[in-house]
Parts: sequence; structure tokens; C-alpha cells
Amino acid sequence: MFNNIPPITRNIIIINAVVFVVANFIFKDQLIESLAGFYPFSPYFKSWQVITHMFMHGSIMHILFNMLTLFSFGPILENALGEKRYLILYFLSGLGAFALFNLWNFVEVQQITSSLNELGFNTNAYLAGAQVNFSGSSEAILKQQELVENLKNIVATPMVGASGAIFGVVAAFATLYPDAKIAMMFIPVPMKVKYLMPILIVISVYLGVSGNVGGIAHLAHVGGALVGFILAWSWRKHLYRFN
Repeated sequence: MFNNIPPITRNIIIINAVVFVVANFIFKDQLIESLAGFYPFSPYFKSWQVITHMFMHGSIMHILFNMLTLFSFGPILENALGEKRYLILYFLSGLGAFALFNLWNFVEVQQITSSLNELGFNTNAYLAGAQVNFSGSSEAILKQQELVENLKNIVATPMVGASGAIFGVVAAFATLYPDAKIAMMFIPVPMKVKYLMPILIVISVYLGVSGNVGGIAHLAHVGGALVGFILAWSWRKHLYRFN
């Protein structure tokens, strides 16, 4: 059965599985620090992470859910779009996910930085790795410590997973096949994907902006879905040319 999966989808699943085993059981700490996607202005960021983070996963359930979703939607799109456009869709969706997620991070970092600077804390020196001491009243010090902890969570917490790219695949599927019905774990009745996808996007935007992330990069899902929708919308009128 696995051999019947189109080559791009099959190879993406294989690479993700291999990287998961290597990163989580053989070279865990080294690869996570090197290949996960850190905030671009973080001292931990490396340029290749914009791609490699798509192949990193934090748990067995994380990778299983992502690969099962890709297995469900990927082959249909790969056959419809062709290998080249499908590959473009997948990786541009992943890049869009990384971009939107970190654009929101940038907004939050600017707000934190502004507040810290008003309290006399040298944020630039701190981000450069210098030892910076808190100063001022006890109340000001407590506020600085809280803000620095929030800043640390952004610059030192990596983004991992293929979810953004896969949301792009699902959004493209919804754009090309809007009347297809699918069922999900938390929705017992099959629903047309053209109705389900907007619901998922609204929920992701709310959770991402409100801060109720639960360890999930919800805005990355939105970024991937937007790219997938835009690409599929631009291609669908000429879909017959791809086959």
C-alpha cells in the first residue's frame, strides 16, 4: 500500500519518520537545537531552520497526526497538481507558516522590549548574551523579571513540525474540492471541507492571538493555510493543464 502513495508524499513521510527517530532517540539535544525553528532574531536561529523545522516533531502523537493528515490529503493533491507544483505548495506553505508565526512573535518582542526599556533594562545587551542586572524598585524588578521570562519564552522556544505545510495542503484541498466531506475526531458528523476549513482557521487565529496556545503554534497553521489557499486559488482555473 505504501508503494502506491505518490513519490513526493511518500518521500516526505519517510524523511519525517527518519528525522524523528534520529532527532528523538539518537542525537536528541544536538539536532533539536540545530534544526528546530527559532525566532529569527534569537541567538539560536540558523538560516536553514526555516526549512528543517518542518521535519522536526516533538512527540510520537505529533508526527503521527501530521503524517496521517498528509497521507489522507497529499496523494489527491499531488496527482491533481503534479509533483512540481505540489512540492512548491508544500514548502511555500511551510515557509508561510514560519513567517506569520514569527511576525506575531516580532510584534510581541517589540512590545516587551519597549516595556523593558522604559524600566531601564538593556534588552539589546541581554539578547546579545551579556550579563544584565535588574535595577530599580522591588516592583520594577519583579516586572522586569516577568517581561524577561516572556521574552525568553519567545527567543528560546523552538517551532517544530510539519503542521504549517500540511495546513497548506488541506487548505489547497478545500479550495480545489470544496464540496468533499470529511470527518475529524472532534466532529462526529462528516462536514463539507469548505465549511470546516474556515472554522479551523478562526479557531487557530483566536488561540494564537489570545495566547491560549497550549504549546501549539496556531498562527503557523493560519500562515500555512493562507499560502495553500492562495496557490490553489491561482492554479485551479488551469488545473487541466497540470494533468
